Amino acid sequence: MRILKIVFLVSLLLAEGLAFAQSLSVEKIMQDPKWMGTFPSNISWDEKGETLYFNYNPEGNPSDSLYKINIKTPDKIEKVSLEERRSLIPSNADTNLSKTQKVYTSNGDLILFDKNTGEKTTLVSFGDRISNAKFLWDERKIAFQANNNIYVLDRSNGKLSKITRISAGTKPETKPENLEQREQWLKEDNLQLLEVVRQRDENQKASELFNKSITPKEPFTFYLGNKQLSNLTLSPDGSFVTFNLVSRAENKGTVVPDYTHVSGYTTNLNTRSKVGDKPSKIELAVYNLKKDTVYIVKTDDLPGIKDLPDYVKDYPKQKWEAKVREVIPSGVYFSKDGKYAVVNIRSVDNKDRWITLLDLEKGTLKSLDRQRDEAWISGPGIGWSMGGGTLGWLPDNKHIYFQSEETGYSHLYILDVSNGQKKQLTKGNFEIFDPKISNNGKFWYLSTSEVHPGERHYYMMPLMGGKMEKLTTMTGNNDVTLSPDEKYLAILYSYSNKPWEIYLQENLPNATPKQLTYGQSEEFKNYPWRDPKLVHFKAEDGKMVPARLYLPEPDKKNGAAVIFVHGAGYLQNVHKWWSTYFREYMFHNLLTDLGYTVLDIDYRGSAGYGRDWRTGIYRHMGGKDLSDQVDGAKYLVNEHGVDASRVGIYGGSYGGFITLMALFNASETFKSGAALRAVTDWAHYNHGYTSNILNEPFNDPIAYRRSSPIYFAEGFKGHLLIAHGMLDVNVHFQDVVRLAQRLIELGKDNWEMAVYPVEDHGFVEPSSWTDEYKRILKLFNDTLIN
Repeated sequence: MRILKIVFLVSLLLAEGLAFAQSLSVEKIMQDPKWMGTFPSNISWDEKGETLYFNYNPEGNPSDSLYKINIKTPDKIEKVSLEERRSLIPSNADTNLSKTQKVYTSNGDLILFDKNTGEKTTLVSFGDRISNAKFLWDERKIAFQANNNIYVLDRSNGKLSKITRISAGTKPETKPENLEQREQWLKEDNLQLLEVVRQRDENQKASELFNKSITPKEPFTFYLGNKQLSNLTLSPDGSFVTFNLVSRAENKGTVVPDYTHVSGYTTNLNTRSKVGDKPSKIELAVYNLKKDTVYIVKTDDLPGIKDLPDYVKDYPKQKWEAKVREVIPSGVYFSKDGKYAVVNIRSVDNKDRWITLLDLEKGTLKSLDRQRDEAWISGPGIGWSMGGGTLGWLPDNKHIYFQSEETGYSHLYILDVSNGQKKQLTKGNFEIFDPKISNNGKFWYLSTSEVHPGERHYYMMPLMGGKMEKLTTMTGNNDVTLSPDEKYLAILYSYSNKPWEIYLQENLPNATPKQLTYGQSEEFKNYPWRDPKLVHFKAEDGKMVPARLYLPEPDKKNGAAVIFVHGAGYLQNVHKWWSTYFREYMFHNLLTDLGYTVLDIDYRGSAGYGRDWRTGIYRHMGGKDLSDQVDGAKYLVNEHGVDASRVGIYGGSYGGFITLMALFNASETFKSGAALRAVTDWAHYNHGYTSNILNEPFNDPIAYRRSSPIYFAEGFKGHLLIAHGMLDVNVHFQDVVRLAQRLIELGKDNWEMAVYPVEDHGFVEPSSWTDEYKRILKLFNDTLIN
């Protein structure tokens, strides 16, 4: 009997210990993330494809260090020494056509690496900072950049030549003698009176004229003036140099006061300007080395360059002039043989993207493909601004490849620049990411969301198009780094409730991946983290909205619900991999433990669902993106038994903005909300992000008025927590100060503000995270349950 009692007591203690280990609290989940374990990032390979390098921190240092795994001994993880780290070949090293050599710069040296022997040879010790080393078409020659000029090393004879003359500032000029009237009279009178003085003056002028006639002509020099140079590139045949000239516009910046500066004095952080900036002017220049001259490429004749945006129809009283729009040309993409050159050009208003063929001799452009979007040009592989995105050459030196949302989803295209024929290589209601051509030039490697918008898999596809063959099998996100010999896939993998780990797999369909890292701490593993259910609900316009659903156990369900709104606007959080919002994910587990039903929505404007979803917020933030939250609340009430009078909402940044709009414009749906680091007035946010979606406030005030919460504060009902870092250089503290004054003037009750004096937009201190989320939890407990 005594033995039974002891066994029962031990079992009870074990059960209580397990329950304690599995319980969550705000203090636990918001502590330093190191408690969760250590997880790898930034995978790369050595040149031989034998060793994997990655950032890791098993020792719990203040920051990650570089670690490695040799695939021949995959169970051994080693820290990389500083000496070995310095010896690694940089990722931006240029490779020759046969892929046997690489060239790069390091500490003023030009270095050649032989992949077969592993030998490194210093070709030039330049001394000054050099960069951008490239093989030319004649691979005996290597070009590099130093001090805004191009140098070429001819390895056949060791000759180093400076082939451009580009100089900062303006050309020195000999100014003519400018005398005032009285000075000129005195000089002429003196020359008439004094014969010797007159003769000496005439002799000096004759000598200057003779010296000028026999002096060699000064070499051509291009002066930058007050412009900045970027994207300096030598054509593969060595005949042309192209570069961008940037004229910076002066815009009034804003300051953010730092009240906790180490000096004890209040100091100002100089930060960004506001939407409506004067744009910097960017020009494309061609340096013709044979003709020793520079000319600026004209963009005035691009098709549609004078097109007005559709929104001008909303302002019939305003006079709109159809004029040549400012554009942003990228650097030049040369074919390997130097025969062709293409340029990616964006309109400053970001409603047009042209891929153009550049005639280097004439400095003229021919449009190969125009992408027009009345909202704004973007999407995977397309980007938001100058350069970037997917653009390059096929091995045949006449086809370019790029991505376009022409069909509504970002897909891969090729185009023959010799005849303009375009071909779409991937098709379907999904998106592709990071296409890359195989070593043998016969295949594509690319990631897609074909299986599911919330999954990423790696594929292989014939170069000119055809069936895609899936190479990865694990459900979730398979972020692949291919080995240099293309024999292996290094997979950075995660699932909804499993943080990132490294797996190694042979480059074969259906091959079994082997896990190499095991980063979760025992404390983290002791809690049964939920795998949220991926669901869809119908929006008011009939669209099916994706969401992640956390359901409490029936015996714990309290009838209340919380809706989380992710930040950034264009971001995806309804997926099957480990979220960047990992703290919020853990908080949602805590809420579910307490009986809340939690919904996390990829509202209109979110990434991952194509062009129409991406642009669903154009000219009206707080429109469909807000109604999607309201429809999500209705879904919870109708399908999951949530009490319609007990729904809360919260989010940070864009999510904080939506929270404010929800409490101001949909107070009948949301009883309480926490707006964290929220935008309150879009006219006070930055230019690059805001002007894409809302245009400019002085041109499209309608869009700003209906999109900014501060104009709707009179509609506030319910309970509101505002939380903001005072050092926020992204969404300035000024935003919530202005809103607070508005709420005070309106006589609104049931709101409070929590300020964080040492925090920027993204909090870093565990104490700040803990304080903020204790307040959020208290808000929901007090207003939705008690």
